[in-house]
Amino acid sequence: MCELTAREIRVILPVTVEEYQVAQLYSVAEASKNETGGGEGIEVLKNEPFDNYPLLGGKYCKGQYTYKIYHLKSKVPAFIRLLAPEGSLEVHEEAWNAYPYCRTVISAHELTGDKLKMREVVTIDISNDPVKPADYKPSEDPTKFKSEKTGRGPLVGPQWWKKCDPVMTCYKLVTCEFKWFGLQTRIEKFIQDVERRLFTNFHRQVFCWMDRWHGLTMEDIRRLEDKTKEELDQQRQVGEVRGTKGE
Repeated sequence: MCELTAREIRVILPVTVEEYQVAQLYSVAEASKNETGGGEGIEVLKNEPFDNYPLLGGKYCKGQYTYKIYHLKSKVPAFIRLLAPEGSLEVHEEAWNAYPYCRTVISAHELTGDKLKMREVVTIDISNDPVKPADYKPSEDPTKFKSEKTGRGPLVGPQWWKKCDPVMTCYKLVTCEFKWFGLQTRIEKFIQDVERRLFTNFHRQVFCWMDRWHGLTMEDIRRLEDKTKEELDQQRQVGEVRGTKGE
């Protein structure tokens, strides 16, 4: 039996749509370094412009293409590590980023099958939603951060977004297809929990790193991405496993 779950994740942020393009790419590069080391983490195989690749019915046709491999191993729960076939914890990601639209496809070996469509809307509050103790950092707490460059923050109180200008909502549609007899429910719950954990932590960083990325250009970002690729290749071969750990 195969399960396909779909979630529409909504994240409200005190930034403009234009700023989010730079903020997201900067934060992806920095977060990748925080998750790489000791033989695990992110490997960037391709990061190049694409053209004539129609997205959203042809509305978008050009942008930036990336192909990454996520070497997970210890970043998944122990019961998955015990049962996973060899190579199945190596996840491949292809992304066609034609901002503000992006199509990302993530695949893992042995995990394909028929589709069962479902959709659930989840709203993430980067200020008030709880985070795991292992993930919490005072420097990445939106209730404590105030941007020196923009004066934005801290984000306090319920519905803080009603007091913010600018403000935008980031929509991410995430679908998960799973085929593994007897483990569908446990794996589905694990993936849903990881989705929320990653999106919450990442967007807390996007906001709290504002003074690092604000004012950067796309040319600055491409140079940063090239440098980050080299650093990831080096980090993956040495040191200890870093970042998010499986439980």
